[in-house]
Amino acid sequence: MKALIDLAKRLSEEGNPLPYAVVSSLKEQHILNAPVIKPLLIFVLAGIKRLGKRGEIVCPGGTFLFLSNAPNIDMRNVPDGEYFAVLVEFDHRDFDQFRSWASGGNPTHFQGDIDRPLEMALRQFIEFPSYAPPALWSTRKQELLKLLYVMGYEQVGTLVEPPSVSHRLHDIVIQDVQANWTLSRLADRLAISEPTLRRKLKAEGVGVKTIVSRAKLGYGLHLVQTTLEPIGRIAEHCGYGSQSRFTDRFKALFGVTPTELRKTRFQD
Repeated sequence: MKALIDLAKRLSEEGNPLPYAVVSSLKEQHILNAPVIKPLLIFVLAGIKRLGKRGEIVCPGGTFLFLSNAPNIDMRNVPDGEYFAVLVEFDHRDFDQFRSWASGGNPTHFQGDIDRPLEMALRQFIEFPSYAPPALWSTRKQELLKLLYVMGYEQVGTLVEPPSVSHRLHDIVIQDVQANWTLSRLADRLAISEPTLRRKLKAEGVGVKTIVSRAKLGYGLHLVQTTLEPIGRIAEHCGYGSQSRFTDRFKALFGVTPTELRKTRFQD
């Protein structure tokens, strides 16, 4: 896996847009309520990933984990010298190819080994953005899903249900996290009335303020984990007027401050 790690590191450090994220740490990370808004495929190349309140889902180096969308999940990234993972987020439409095949229930997750065919496909996926335009990235993602399916992981065909209203709102907010999103503005974007939106969200047990806050902080978590931007700048990117307010909200949701989390990526 070292060659894959070196390749992913090199390309991510170039600072160009990528259809995946690279997460690494040299110290254990414990993150509460991590948002998984879209289906997420995690390739653990080094270390161990544990998910759940008691760490009941265990994904060691050399394996992958596919998560369905979930509002929040506790996770630990445990280094074995280093923790290193490549994360691929999918849109719901990427799963349209399975509509005529899918049967059975909707699993919340499944996992397996990164065997030789999957390792080669992952290498191609990591390299692809260096020579292919972004317009083709979605096609390559769909090919990755199809490969998992034909390799016997038929769960990929039933992993995703149609996005809820709260998921649709998250997608809207994340496109401009600095904007002042209100119930009225979001209702307009969905082309429904405010009372209807309020009723739908009540049925899902969530409010607009919570959706907006989690979208902003989830984006902040991504930036803390994958960039070296100063925390103050990240707070601005997420629409917070002050670093201290961003830090307080971040700590309240994830159980760790941005600075503490950033420190796990480096040796003292």
